[in-house]
Amino acid sequence: MAGRSVSLSELQAQGDRLTWLEGRPLEKGRTALVCQEKEDAPFDLLPPAYDIGTRVHEYGGGAYRISPSGRVVFSERRSNAVLLREPDGRIVPLAVREGCRYADFSFSADESGVFAVCEDHSMPGEPRAAIVWLDERTERALVQGDDFYAAPRLSPDGGHLCWIAWSHPDMPWDATRLGAAALVWKDGEPELEKRRLLGNADRAVSYVDPVWEDNETLLVSSDETGIWRPCRFRPAESPIPRFLPDPGGESGFPHWVFGQTSLRPLPGGRILAQIVSEGLSRTRLFEAGAWRDLSLGAPAQVPVFLPEREEYAWIDTPPDRPPAIVRGHPETVLRSAFAFPPGIDAQDCARPEALTFPVSDGGQAHALFYPPCSRTHALAPGEKPPLVVMAHGGPTGRASTAFSFKVQWWTSRGFAVLDVNYRGSTGFGRAYRTALEGQWGVRDVEDCIAGVRHVVASGRVDPARCVIRGSSAGGLTVLMALARSDVFAAGCSLYGVTDLRALAEDTHKFESRYLDRLIGPYPEQETLYLDRSPLTHVDAITAPVLFLHGDEDKVVPLDQARSMHKRLQDLGRRTELHVYPGESHGFRQRETLQDSFARELDFYRRIFMAE
Repeated sequence: MAGRSVSLSELQAQGDRLTWLEGRPLEKGRTALVCQEKEDAPFDLLPPAYDIGTRVHEYGGGAYRISPSGRVVFSERRSNAVLLREPDGRIVPLAVREGCRYADFSFSADESGVFAVCEDHSMPGEPRAAIVWLDERTERALVQGDDFYAAPRLSPDGGHLCWIAWSHPDMPWDATRLGAAALVWKDGEPELEKRRLLGNADRAVSYVDPVWEDNETLLVSSDETGIWRPCRFRPAESPIPRFLPDPGGESGFPHWVFGQTSLRPLPGGRILAQIVSEGLSRTRLFEAGAWRDLSLGAPAQVPVFLPEREEYAWIDTPPDRPPAIVRGHPETVLRSAFAFPPGIDAQDCARPEALTFPVSDGGQAHALFYPPCSRTHALAPGEKPPLVVMAHGGPTGRASTAFSFKVQWWTSRGFAVLDVNYRGSTGFGRAYRTALEGQWGVRDVEDCIAGVRHVVASGRVDPARCVIRGSSAGGLTVLMALARSDVFAAGCSLYGVTDLRALAEDTHKFESRYLDRLIGPYPEQETLYLDRSPLTHVDAITAPVLFLHGDEDKVVPLDQARSMHKRLQDLGRRTELHVYPGESHGFRQRETLQDSFARELDFYRRIFMAE
């Protein structure tokens, strides 16, 4: 399926027009901009020479924006150029600087230019961030001084601009500052006046996903009450928020990438929100002072609204069908990420069961359990399935119920899967999210081991054939779990962290202080960094380990995998390392996707056969 599947992201709407991004492995991982108008078939808005994307904060997102008149501003991944596609198809360059990256665009009211986040890599040291104005003639910095910025959003009348900012050592889910200012124009260029910070300056509060509800009212998710929850600001009147009634879950996402949307104002004072409760997502509508559920399938983020038809469109992500762009109803598919092969349908897809199980300190952790699933193949009579435990990346993230090849690959081959939402995951409130502070490499590991013991005790899986896999931060969890327990027969680290000291000294700006809370300040806590690093505990790892890594990874450099692999080799342990040329942090190319899954499956099979 790797060559026939596309990724779907960043759905936007203007009038009755929908646009979205498609990542295409068959085109060497290129991301295309696709458009659908009225009842017409979807088509590419840009020639194949353009690859839409940005590497601001390395993880990117927010790589394009469409205006009411149909103009499109976008970032070209390979050149970092910011270009403007006119409605007649002409491509016009905007005035950007060499060595800079741009993301999270917003058009001015007259569409003469755009506001954007700029990350300047042109000087030695850490890149500098700013919110800038771009047009065809000039670039001008409007807001600067903080380490990071996101979400420059213009009020409907163009009279106000808002943004969020944060600085080291905070990550955006720890604390951000919400800013707003009046926007005035002098000689055709914007200036900001009456700048103010909103909210409680005495508390660490994470504000995410700001959007203007009208010309005077700003809607944003704040975790001041313990969960990300919608609140309203009227900046001209007061810096104090007014919280909406509890929506029954969290209304925000951790800001790993730009372009995420969890709140959407609707006509008549209504609000649409994407809510996560106990790790599960649903769509809710705020109307007449109360929240109610909407039956809109399984949107990845809050749906867009099409006013001409009074209907919604969204990226539908059910657990047993391909992700798809849908309009009005989950069955009205405009574009599907892939088509099932002949003879395969939803009945061959495992569906998740949400589990809660006890962990250390008398607490609880969460996971999604998937049993093996196939109409044409079965385990031997009385055989319990092997288990693949998955440790998500981040570690500030969560396991999702959306259809996933990395889940269905295993369940269709007789494996059960346990996707663990260990302490530190999002979707369970701030207290659960911060439970990993100072405890990374401890509580996440404990929770993965406890999850295995829980499903083993319930008789669901074969205790002798449990393996663990994880990518990025999840790779550290994998390796530490192998060092601290004997419940796993093998493990796979995909571009995973092995040496926390090296990571603290050699990673990109966005995450360069991430470990201050997860571990402790470096180098003051160097001893703790050593203790939490898998590389320190190589002697304790006796189970076989597979390492898969790209040679262009700037987030977790390849040397992390190479060092761990060599140490295991020197000890005579069973270990394999495979490096994928041209891949960075996360695999995108068709050949890589195919080989990595097949290689990992073969690795486990050989271990099971040997035992």
